[in-house]
Amino acid sequence: MGNEPKIFSKNFKWVGTRPVRPDGVDKVTGRAAFGADYQLPGMLAGAVLRSPHAHARIKSIDVSAARALRGVLAVVTAADFPDLPSEVSTGGEAPINFRHVSLNVIARDKVLYEGHAVAAVAATSASIAAEAAALIKVDYEVLPHVIDVLEAMRPDAPVLHADLITNGVEPAPTKASNIAARTGFTLGDTAKGFADADVIVEREFTTAAVHQGYIEPHAVIATMGADGMATIWCSSQGQFMVREFTAKLLGMEISSIRVIPAEIGGGFGGKTTVYLEPLAVALANKSGRPVKLVMSRVEVFKATGPTSGTHVKVKIGARRDGKLVAGEMVLKYQAGAFPGSPATLGGMTGFAPYDIEHASAECWDVVSNRPKCAAYRAPGAPMAAFGVESVLDELAQKLDLCPLELRLKNAAKAGTRALYGPKFPEIGYVETLLAAKAHPHWSAPLGPNQGRGIASGFWFNIGGPSSAAIHINEDGTAEVVTGNPDIGGSRASMAMMAAEVLGIDLAKVKPMIGDTGQIAYSFLTGGSRVTFATGKAVIEAAEATVTELKKRAAKLWKIEAEHVEWRDGQAWCTLADGTDRAPLSLAKIAHSAGKTGGPISGAVSINATGAGAGFGTHLCDVEVDPETGAVKVLRYTAIQDVGRAIHPAYVEGQLQGGAVQGIGWALNEEYIYDDKGRLQNAGFLDYRMPVASDLPMIDTVLVEVPNPGHPFGVRGVGEVPIVPPLAAVANAVSRAAGLRIDALPISPPRLLKAIDGARQA
Repeated sequence: MGNEPKIFSKNFKWVGTRPVRPDGVDKVTGRAAFGADYQLPGMLAGAVLRSPHAHARIKSIDVSAARALRGVLAVVTAADFPDLPSEVSTGGEAPINFRHVSLNVIARDKVLYEGHAVAAVAATSASIAAEAAALIKVDYEVLPHVIDVLEAMRPDAPVLHADLITNGVEPAPTKASNIAARTGFTLGDTAKGFADADVIVEREFTTAAVHQGYIEPHAVIATMGADGMATIWCSSQGQFMVREFTAKLLGMEISSIRVIPAEIGGGFGGKTTVYLEPLAVALANKSGRPVKLVMSRVEVFKATGPTSGTHVKVKIGARRDGKLVAGEMVLKYQAGAFPGSPATLGGMTGFAPYDIEHASAECWDVVSNRPKCAAYRAPGAPMAAFGVESVLDELAQKLDLCPLELRLKNAAKAGTRALYGPKFPEIGYVETLLAAKAHPHWSAPLGPNQGRGIASGFWFNIGGPSSAAIHINEDGTAEVVTGNPDIGGSRASMAMMAAEVLGIDLAKVKPMIGDTGQIAYSFLTGGSRVTFATGKAVIEAAEATVTELKKRAAKLWKIEAEHVEWRDGQAWCTLADGTDRAPLSLAKIAHSAGKTGGPISGAVSINATGAGAGFGTHLCDVEVDPETGAVKVLRYTAIQDVGRAIHPAYVEGQLQGGAVQGIGWALNEEYIYDDKGRLQNAGFLDYRMPVASDLPMIDTVLVEVPNPGHPFGVRGVGEVPIVPPLAAVANAVSRAAGLRIDALPISPPRLLKAIDGARQA
């Protein structure tokens, strides 16, 4: 099948409908098993000792008192893990260095942030484990720390890693610093472009580090068999990723680890790496008993990856008619304690919605004494879009142009070359703008102290290694087994696409997520890839199953398979030899499988290509209280080219969820540190995520410009919705307050200070 598209007919039986979700009953009744729900006989409780310091050298660790405590069966420190060399893997959301992952899971010579794991214990109860962890004596030499990205880049900043030499700079530095890497992209000649501009706007922006905010904390149970085979039950975005990372960190063979995925209570990119799993396996190995580790909410905030805080500089030039002629971005992103911020992705995505002849992006990856950052829905893109879309809004004001028309005039289309290299194929960005223009929201009147913001966003979407298997049961039902945890409704989509190809009732298709011993390798759930890439594998597996069903029908009819057609879940004979052969249903063929060759199934593993780029445009209305600085979101509309919505309700949920997370990022959420580098708001009480009462109903518009790289036209939808909200909200507040907002979050004290400053000026 490859990447050859089918005719994008809308005459589907299941694709585009809204059936009840297959996992819904278990979840609303509490029967679904999440990571912390598993129990095993003889199971021990684990606890992790974490650093109280932002930056300190570990002079010594004394675990003797902990080991001596009654009920303690195992204690591990970095000495129980191999000291890994630098080695890059692509098994996570982005390329990672296994040495850094290992040092993040458990500190070896230094702790690099408050919450950094130092030791772990396993005991017969959670209270004994906690007591034992408190008995471990660590002698620290406290070192100077640095939190802010710009301060971390200063020549006199405290250096986190003595061996970190900036990559991508000429001439190559010889002295260690906190600047891990510089990357960049150039299109055309920006100097020439700016020389041709009639109006230039240049601004600097800052965004705070924010957490993904998943409801379920990290949790794992691990066992180690007498045969050296480890089994892991955990919530993650990829069981194969957990297997690979854990094996590498413990010096084990991949074949010696089986990972069984639990249900996942949210991830958003934050569960694309390991934190507890290697610790649990090491404790299980030492104790000879199953070990369970579950993070508290405080541990989640202090020790797992938020996304980067950033400093962004954007400069855009335009002619008087609104044509954009040049754009520059300088992006400085916090990576946390180890290199690997999404600065490069920000540089690739910020200008992507626009056809700009001359553009450049300079991207800096910077370490600081914070938890290592992790992916968060379109990693890196929202911060870059905040800068670009804010400057575009200001350009529209200076040119006295409608901000929507400015975007339409410069919108990327099929054939537009992106800053990061390729030309776009068929895309639907213009269609999102036209949908915004036609929406009642765009022309609705505004009142005093109210403002309307518009912003757009882009995400690549990806494919990658994906596996699927379809097994036909004796009663004519089908089991669809895939290798990707379901974090956005993919089980429903897999079942619907399989039912469409098999031509049977959706109720007869049972989707399952296989563990690492049940299905071939699949890349993790991330990058908005699963419905596209694993969906292609499911479609090919279903087509292979149909081919086999046709062969079985031919055997029953004693004819050649070329004379069998599959239609509406039945085999039809096309041989005109005068013999009356009634159609054979899938159930009839399955019932006779023993007579025609045995069990019927189809299994496919592919490296999916042809992912369709995604674009979205959001509208936001706010009201600003000039006396308090409080911002109320009055109305919000998210519009996105989704290719084709397999299950529209799930797609609408993705758009609404991304918008809500982006609104929180824009208005409330941030990591707050004291002068010792300690996080002050490590919990949902003080880390202010929006709740239902903070928000209006999020309206959605699904634009469908089918992706020619997928048989049903699918584009990934999960990343794009979080890209426009930061700028959409900030642009709305800027217009309501009459001043340009350049720092997030727009908390009431921060906005009131800006308003008062503008009054005094």
